[in-house]
Amino acid sequence: MRIEKPTPEAIARAASVLREGGLVAFPTETVYGVAGDATNDRAVAAIFAAKQRPRFNPLISHVADLEAARRLGRFDARAEDLAARFWPGPLTLVVPRLPTSPVSLLATAGLDTVAVRVPDHPVASALLRAVGLPLAAPSANRSGRVSPTTAAHVAEELGDSVAMILDGGPCRVGVESTVLDLTTDPPTLLRPGGVPMEALGLVQLPSDAGSAPRSPGMLTSHYAPRLAVRLDATEARPGEALLAFGPGEAPPGFAAVRWLSRSGDLVEAAANLFAALRALDRPEYAGIAVMPIPEEGLGRAINDRLRRAAAPREVE
Repeated sequence: MRIEKPTPEAIARAASVLREGGLVAFPTETVYGVAGDATNDRAVAAIFAAKQRPRFNPLISHVADLEAARRLGRFDARAEDLAARFWPGPLTLVVPRLPTSPVSLLATAGLDTVAVRVPDHPVASALLRAVGLPLAAPSANRSGRVSPTTAAHVAEELGDSVAMILDGGPCRVGVESTVLDLTTDPPTLLRPGGVPMEALGLVQLPSDAGSAPRSPGMLTSHYAPRLAVRLDATEARPGEALLAFGPGEAPPGFAAVRWLSRSGDLVEAAANLFAALRALDRPEYAGIAVMPIPEEGLGRAINDRLRRAAAPREVE
């Protein structure tokens, strides 16, 4: 890990690191973010590993401008108006994900929505234009810790988990972006932040308004495949497909097997999780069984998401 002033040369090096799947911390007007290529499953998994994040919550995709944002999600008249008023700036918009969106399923936590913002900071803007990719960039701290507003804070929190830290000085706003879900009417305020709620017009609070606002993907049963999911499987049941994790052999007798990681690499397993679940969610199988995943490191996040997928479903 090295801290560098955001010269054009350093920004070019940072963009190269990101395109190769590495992580870079950079300043925004809100807080410092730990960034990876939002279209690269493995880079997104590395973000969760660096943050020691216990759940695969959706990550915000940072882009250089509205034109880039339109390639990720569907912008209706409300979204266009809010983007025109507040971008670049500390407002994140949650919009329907486009079928052609390149953003990793891991970055969106398997949802059919994508969270997007255009940061208002010269270093962030220069990096986004240099890399030419959407960047998943949650706050550059370990999960549950205070968000960093200087490069030194990032170094203390993440150390060698990132290849570079671009030092843009203290953050101007110092709190995270406001998150507004535009898939509801009126829009739902998921997180208060740098744009005051009063400036947004008519909004509603989440249904659990008595507690802290939640991010998307926190329901007990969430990203549930159509098929039932069975955890900690050690033997086959008739017609089931298997989500396998190594090292070792998969139990015999399953209708199909999809490996999260043959070597037992939890970062690789996290990167493959959502795509593997979708691949096995097919009508010819009776259900999806999952081999045991260690409850350590990224395994905790993988198991959290699998428990949600396996939770009892509401009867419609």
